[in-house]
Amino acid sequence: MTSIITGDIISSRNLKSPDTWMDPLKNLFEQIGPYPAVWDIYRGDAFQLEVTDPADALWMAIRIKALVKSKAGVGARIAIGIGTKDYTSSRITESNGEAFVLSGERYEKLKKEKISLALKTPWKEINRQLNVSIRLALIAIDSWSRMSAEYVTARMESPLLTQVQLAEKLGISQSSVSARQKRACYDEIMELDLLYRELIIQKLKS
Repeated sequence: MTSIITGDIISSRNLKSPDTWMDPLKNLFEQIGPYPAVWDIYRGDAFQLEVTDPADALWMAIRIKALVKSKAGVGARIAIGIGTKDYTSSRITESNGEAFVLSGERYEKLKKEKISLALKTPWKEINRQLNVSIRLALIAIDSWSRMSAEYVTARMESPLLTQVQLAEKLGISQSSVSARQKRACYDEIMELDLLYRELIIQKLKS
Protein backbone atom coordinates (compact mmCIF):
# COMPACT_ATOMS: atom_id res chain seq x y z
CA MET A 1 0.00 0.00 0.00
CA THR A 2 1.11 3.53 -0.75
CA SER A 3 -0.37 7.02 -0.91
CA ILE A 4 -0.56 9.49 -3.78
CA ILE A 5 -1.03 13.21 -3.37
CA THR A 6 -2.53 14.99 -6.38
CA GLY A 7 -2.99 18.74 -6.26
CA ASP A 8 -2.74 22.17 -7.79
CA ILE A 9 -2.15 25.77 -6.75
CA ILE A 10 -5.33 27.81 -6.27
CA SER A 11 -5.43 31.12 -8.19
CA SER A 12 -1.93 30.52 -9.55
CA ARG A 13 -2.65 32.71 -12.58
CA ASN A 14 -2.92 35.73 -10.30
CA LEU A 15 0.70 35.34 -9.22
CA LYS A 16 3.38 37.34 -11.01
CA SER A 17 5.92 34.54 -10.79
CA PRO A 18 5.43 30.82 -10.16
CA ASP A 19 8.89 30.72 -8.57
CA THR A 20 7.42 32.06 -5.32
CA TRP A 21 5.79 28.69 -4.66
CA MET A 22 7.44 26.35 -7.17
CA ASP A 23 11.02 26.51 -5.91
CA PRO A 24 10.10 25.94 -2.22
CA LEU A 25 7.77 23.11 -3.25
CA LYS A 26 10.49 21.46 -5.33
CA ASN A 27 12.87 21.69 -2.38
CA LEU A 28 10.28 20.01 -0.15
CA PHE A 29 9.53 17.27 -2.66
CA GLU A 30 13.23 16.56 -3.17
CA GLN A 31 13.43 15.67 0.53
CA ILE A 32 10.87 12.92 -0.13
CA GLY A 33 12.43 11.37 -3.22
CA PRO A 34 13.82 11.93 -6.71
CA TYR A 35 12.14 13.68 -9.62
CA PRO A 36 10.34 12.45 -11.69
CA ALA A 37 9.90 8.98 -10.19
CA VAL A 38 8.48 10.17 -6.86
CA TRP A 39 7.15 13.64 -7.69
CA ASP A 40 6.38 15.93 -10.59
CA ILE A 41 5.05 19.43 -11.20
CA TYR A 42 3.20 19.69 -14.50
CA ARG A 43 0.69 21.80 -16.47
CA GLY A 44 2.17 24.86 -14.81
CA ASP A 45 0.50 24.55 -11.44
CA ALA A 46 -0.39 20.88 -10.85
CA PHE A 47 1.67 18.39 -8.90
CA GLN A 48 1.77 14.75 -7.89
CA LEU A 49 3.77 13.13 -5.11
CA GLU A 50 4.08 9.61 -3.74
CA VAL A 51 4.30 9.25 0.04
CA THR A 52 5.20 5.61 0.52
CA ASP A 53 3.98 5.47 4.11
CA PRO A 54 0.25 6.30 3.94
CA ALA A 55 0.32 7.33 7.62
CA ASP A 56 2.43 10.34 6.62
CA ALA A 57 0.18 11.54 3.79
CA LEU A 58 -2.05 13.95 5.71
CA TRP A 59 0.96 15.48 7.47
CA MET A 60 2.59 16.07 4.08
CA ALA A 61 -0.60 17.56 2.62
CA ILE A 62 -0.82 20.02 5.53
CA ARG A 63 2.84 20.90 5.12
CA ILE A 64 2.34 21.59 1.40
CA LYS A 65 -0.62 23.86 2.11
CA ALA A 66 1.31 25.76 4.79
CA LEU A 67 4.40 26.15 2.60
CA VAL A 68 2.51 27.45 -0.42
CA LYS A 69 0.47 29.91 1.68
CA SER A 70 3.55 31.18 3.51
CA LYS A 71 5.58 31.72 0.33
CA ALA A 72 2.97 32.82 -2.22
CA GLY A 73 -0.08 33.79 -0.16
CA VAL A 74 -2.33 31.34 -2.02
CA GLY A 75 -3.83 27.97 -1.23
CA ALA A 76 -3.21 24.47 -2.54
CA ARG A 77 -5.98 22.06 -3.50
CA ILE A 78 -5.00 18.49 -2.55
CA ALA A 79 -6.45 14.99 -2.80
CA ILE A 80 -4.93 12.00 -1.02
CA GLY A 81 -5.43 8.51 -2.41
CA ILE A 82 -4.42 5.40 -0.48
CA GLY A 83 -4.20 1.99 -2.09
CA THR A 84 -2.00 -0.38 -4.05
CA LYS A 85 0.58 0.56 -6.65
CA ASP A 86 0.36 -1.88 -9.54
CA TYR A 87 2.83 -0.38 -12.03
CA THR A 88 5.97 1.64 -11.36
CA SER A 89 7.29 3.86 -14.13
CA SER A 90 10.34 6.11 -14.23
CA ARG A 91 7.81 8.98 -14.07
CA ILE A 92 5.20 9.15 -11.34
CA THR A 93 2.62 10.52 -13.78
CA GLU A 94 2.95 7.28 -15.77
CA SER A 95 2.75 4.91 -12.79
CA ASN A 96 -0.66 3.53 -11.85
CA GLY A 97 -2.68 1.48 -9.43
CA GLU A 98 -5.46 1.83 -6.90
CA ALA A 99 -3.79 4.71 -5.02
CA PHE A 100 -3.46 6.72 -8.23
CA VAL A 101 -7.05 6.06 -9.26
CA LEU A 102 -8.47 7.01 -5.85
CA SER A 103 -6.36 10.16 -5.66
CA GLY A 104 -7.41 11.22 -9.15
CA GLU A 105 -11.09 10.51 -8.50
CA ARG A 106 -11.05 12.54 -5.29
CA TYR A 107 -9.11 15.38 -6.91
CA GLU A 108 -11.65 15.74 -9.71
CA LYS A 109 -14.41 16.39 -7.15
CA LEU A 110 -12.60 19.03 -5.09
CA LYS A 111 -13.51 22.05 -7.24
CA LYS A 112 -17.15 21.04 -7.51
CA GLU A 113 -17.40 20.49 -3.76
CA LYS A 114 -15.46 23.74 -3.11
CA ILE A 115 -13.07 22.13 -0.65
CA SER A 116 -9.29 22.19 -0.70
CA LEU A 117 -8.35 18.89 0.96
CA ALA A 118 -9.91 15.42 1.01
CA LEU A 119 -8.92 11.79 0.86
CA LYS A 120 -10.15 8.50 -0.52
CA THR A 121 -9.12 5.08 0.76
CA PRO A 122 -10.36 1.53 0.11
CA TRP A 123 -11.96 1.60 3.56
CA LYS A 124 -15.36 3.26 3.29
CA GLU A 125 -15.95 3.16 7.05
CA ILE A 126 -13.12 5.63 7.71
CA ASN A 127 -13.45 7.77 4.57
CA ARG A 128 -16.45 9.66 5.95
CA GLN A 129 -15.02 10.00 9.44
CA LEU A 130 -11.72 11.42 8.24
CA ASN A 131 -13.19 13.65 5.54
CA VAL A 132 -15.66 15.22 7.97
CA SER A 133 -12.78 15.86 10.38
CA ILE A 134 -10.66 17.34 7.59
CA ARG A 135 -13.48 19.68 6.55
CA LEU A 136 -13.66 21.00 10.08
CA ALA A 137 -9.89 21.51 10.13
CA LEU A 138 -10.11 23.40 6.83
CA ILE A 139 -12.10 26.13 8.57
CA ALA A 140 -8.80 27.04 10.22
CA ILE A 141 -6.39 25.99 7.47
CA ASP A 142 -8.14 27.91 4.69
CA SER A 143 -8.15 30.99 6.91
CA TRP A 144 -4.42 30.98 7.63
CA SER A 145 -2.66 34.28 7.09
CA ARG A 146 0.83 34.16 5.62
CA MET A 147 2.23 34.66 9.11
CA SER A 148 0.20 31.75 10.51
CA ALA A 149 1.30 29.57 7.59
CA GLU A 150 4.89 30.64 8.15
CA TYR A 151 4.63 29.50 11.77
CA VAL A 152 3.11 26.13 10.78
CA THR A 153 5.83 25.62 8.15
CA ALA A 154 8.61 26.38 10.62
CA ARG A 155 7.07 24.18 13.31
CA MET A 156 6.58 21.23 10.95
CA GLU A 157 10.14 21.60 9.63
CA SER A 158 11.56 21.58 13.18
CA PRO A 159 8.98 19.99 15.51
CA LEU A 160 11.44 19.62 18.40
CA LEU A 161 12.28 23.32 18.69
CA THR A 162 11.12 25.14 21.82
CA GLN A 163 9.03 28.31 21.52
CA VAL A 164 12.15 30.33 22.31
CA GLN A 165 14.12 28.61 19.53
CA LEU A 166 11.21 28.95 17.13
CA ALA A 167 10.96 32.66 17.94
CA GLU A 168 14.66 33.04 17.09
CA LYS A 169 14.19 31.14 13.83
CA LEU A 170 11.25 33.35 12.79
CA GLY A 171 12.76 36.56 14.13
CA ILE A 172 9.79 37.32 16.38
CA SER A 173 9.04 37.34 20.11
CA GLN A 174 8.07 34.25 22.08
CA SER A 175 4.66 35.77 22.78
CA SER A 176 4.14 36.21 19.02
CA VAL A 177 5.00 32.53 18.49
CA SER A 178 2.39 31.54 21.07
CA ALA A 179 -0.20 33.80 19.44
CA ARG A 180 0.47 32.44 15.97
CA GLN A 181 0.20 28.88 17.26
CA LYS A 182 -3.24 29.58 18.66
CA ARG A 183 -4.47 31.48 15.60
CA ALA A 184 -3.32 28.67 13.32
CA CYS A 185 -5.09 26.07 15.52
CA TYR A 186 -1.85 24.12 15.23
CA ASP A 187 -2.41 21.84 18.22
CA GLU A 188 -5.90 20.87 17.05
CA ILE A 189 -4.67 20.18 13.52
CA MET A 190 -1.91 17.96 14.87
CA GLU A 191 -4.55 16.09 16.90
CA LEU A 192 -6.34 15.41 13.63
CA ASP A 193 -3.08 14.15 12.13
CA LEU A 194 -2.65 11.82 15.11
CA LEU A 195 -6.20 10.47 14.70
CA TYR A 196 -5.58 9.96 10.98
CA ARG A 197 -2.32 8.09 11.69
CA GLU A 198 -3.95 5.82 14.24
CA LEU A 199 -6.81 4.88 11.91
CA ILE A 200 -4.58 4.32 8.87
CA ILE A 201 -2.00 2.28 10.77
CA GLN A 202 -4.78 0.13 12.23
CA LYS A 203 -6.15 -0.55 8.76
CA LEU A 204 -2.74 -1.31 7.30
CA LYS A 205 -2.11 -3.89 10.00
CA SER A 206 -5.50 -5.60 9.65
